[in-house]
Amino acid sequence: MTFATTDRRSAENQVSPIFLVLAAAFVAAGFALGSGWGNDRVGVFLFVVAGWMVSLCLHEFAHARTALAGGDITIGSKGYLTLNPLKYGHVLLSFVLPVIFVIMGGIGLPGGAVYIERDRISGRLKHSLISAAGPLVNVVFAVVLLVLVGGGWFENPELPATAGEDTVYVHSALPSALAFLAYLQVTAAILNLLPVPGLDGYGIVEPWLSYKTRRAIAPFAPYGMLLLFALVWQSQVGQLLFDLTMRIFDLFGVDGRYMGIGYEMFRFWN
Repeated sequence: MTFATTDRRSAENQVSPIFLVLAAAFVAAGFALGSGWGNDRVGVFLFVVAGWMVSLCLHEFAHARTALAGGDITIGSKGYLTLNPLKYGHVLLSFVLPVIFVIMGGIGLPGGAVYIERDRISGRLKHSLISAAGPLVNVVFAVVLLVLVGGGWFENPELPATAGEDTVYVHSALPSALAFLAYLQVTAAILNLLPVPGLDGYGIVEPWLSYKTRRAIAPFAPYGMLLLFALVWQSQVGQLLFDLTMRIFDLFGVDGRYMGIGYEMFRFWN
């Protein structure tokens, strides 16, 4: 019985081959861009999509791991510790829609969901930390990417120059791809920390609200992300988000035009 339990726990923690394929695609596309191999525009698209998917898996894994530490011992049996994107909620809502949001609007909106048995977890602070763990992954991802771009990493003057629509050139497509992926991570962190029902920002504050308030807000949770996307895409909120993100880029010494070139190249079909 001991061996059976050990084998089961080992399987629950085994990294999914799907995640490994995504990570390998991310690294391979980055290597191709950095070495000048293949079509840069297609390479940027593959690099950003694979990187975005990897970050979504890590985002949900952080929620799950924190919930496990908080007391929900059912997390492992649900497959949440395997980093398998197929285990995180509905595939369409969890991963397809966020990628479509990136393609349509060039913004990072969170996707995925781990179903945590909250009644197994005691203490409001633990519940808030579980919700905060996911956006923290996006913050760390963004910081690493911005440091790489701001520090001039992966610039290769031996490669042909890549042009943006404003005729600003960079030596390699890879820094621009990194900058655009960083932009997605920053926007995802900012938006996901907003106290909008259905998003992690609301999950952080929800434990501290009265039962009556939580009951009144609950019916709106399924529509929070879609409403937020509509506001960002069709209103002044989008410009405010862009301006705030560019201020963060400035803090790391990253020229926002890198991001613009990365987004232009990402849309290779134009």
